[in-house]
Amino acid sequence: MDDLEDKKENKSTDDLAELKENLIKSGTGKAEQSPNLVQEGIIAGKRIAKISVVTLLAIGIVEIITGMLSGSVVATADGIDSISDAAISFIVLLGLRIAHRPADKKFHFGYHKVESFSALIAAIGMIVIGVIIFYNSYQALIHPHEIQHPYIVMAVLAGASALSLHRAFQMRIIANKYNLLSLKTDARNSIKDGSASVIGFFSILVATQFGFVQMDGIGGMIIACYIFSVSYISLKKSSLILIDSWQNPKLTVVIKNIISEQFSDEKIVVRDVLLRSSGMVDQAEIHIAIDGKESLEEVEMLSLKIQLVISSQFPSIERVIVIPHPYSASETRVTSRMDRFRNIKLKRPSYMNKSNRQDENPK
Repeated sequence: MDDLEDKKENKSTDDLAELKENLIKSGTGKAEQSPNLVQEGIIAGKRIAKISVVTLLAIGIVEIITGMLSGSVVATADGIDSISDAAISFIVLLGLRIAHRPADKKFHFGYHKVESFSALIAAIGMIVIGVIIFYNSYQALIHPHEIQHPYIVMAVLAGASALSLHRAFQMRIIANKYNLLSLKTDARNSIKDGSASVIGFFSILVATQFGFVQMDGIGGMIIACYIFSVSYISLKKSSLILIDSWQNPKLTVVIKNIISEQFSDEKIVVRDVLLRSSGMVDQAEIHIAIDGKESLEEVEMLSLKIQLVISSQFPSIERVIVIPHPYSASETRVTSRMDRFRNIKLKRPSYMNKSNRQDENPK
């Protein structure tokens, strides 16, 4: 008997060790796949952010010089916008560098939210720049003046637009692939910058070729409004992440249903599924009610199984925490009804049995 118990205990220990190994491979806890994917995303994000800083800074300087020489407010506004975007890209770069750090004694869950905080700072900076551009453009609308060298200005704006949009779409691909919020903000900002250059191009075209000189100031005001719209979206998303707001409530129901279906043979009741986003990765806290008769090893094995199922079906959830609780009175009644339902054996009505006997013994 002792040998049988030892074998069962060894088998249970081996199963527990195998579950832990599978959990590590799946990307939860000290996983290899998920952190490597996050690290790869941060490295790619830092690389494109560096290119963004240099490119936008060069575009901004050229546009401001062109705007000063030609007297075009919209070219100067677009140049200021490009330099501000370069500063925002630099903030994003710093945020990605800090987010790359592993968890330590001060930040037990890592530095992932620094990336969202960088997106928040970038959005605030965009609003400030938008106010400045809007004010200067309004002054140009009230006091319009002739634009010098319009063809050179249009050529500069067209080149800036093409370069900014090309780099922005490259950045957006990386941001969407690795779910980097700050890089998504920077990508939207860069698309806005390229679109603003297009608006500036047509503003100069209308102002110089059709004689509507006020269009220079109107174009700058349009650019400012465009900046406000992009910054509002980024400000909203980053703020919601920083205050632990979850924007997909249906996912909690999906996770509850998955656990109930996958572990229908187990006597468990899913109480709550709490989700939070850290920007690049998500975290889940699952509260379950179980029978207090199970051993600690059985509870741990059940928790690991649930973690393995959730992490395999939802790769973006980096950390899954399962918290067991004893049954409450209502949950005990629910599980007892479930047990009775499992043990029900369907019986044939008496008249069915009688007819079958007559078929078997015909006269």
